[in-house]
Amino acid sequence: MCGKLDEAVDIALMEPVFDKYSGRKGTLIPVLQQAQALYGYLPRPVLDRISTRLRIPMSRIYGVATFYSQFYLERRGRHVLKVCDGTACHVKGTPALLNAIREQHGIGPGQTTEDYELTLEVVYCIGSCALAPVAVLDSEVMGQVRRENLLAKIKNRTVNPAVEQ
Repeated sequence: MCGKLDEAVDIALMEPVFDKYSGRKGTLIPVLQQAQALYGYLPRPVLDRISTRLRIPMSRIYGVATFYSQFYLERRGRHVLKVCDGTACHVKGTPALLNAIREQHGIGPGQTTEDYELTLEVVYCIGSCALAPVAVLDSEVMGQVRRENLLAKIKNRTVNPAVEQ
């Protein structure tokens, strides 16, 4: 449940969140959402503080955080690449795309580069089968993706921060 680096987390950023939800019931999910918005993921020290402040056992907080796919317990990359591996995409080249990303960036599905620039996720349907294989870099959908184009797009995005979407 810890990230790659043991970095300090400014827990004080959570105080306005606790103030906003003070004395209200049923606030765990909104508090977790706000925490993730602040930190980009849910660091363990933040979860500990949430447990203490909301008087909710860590087991329940962990259960909620791991049940909903919107929450991340590991620090993610500045850029997130989702590659579809549904049937149409798989047949039309997703395995080759995943191999290219592994070769170029040293990560596989569910992993983040050491510099936290890129996180790779595999999804099983984006709903664009006619455009297979499909990938989504940050919020940009790319259809009929080829190895060279995908690697160039990733390089351009991670090397040139001005190209933020």
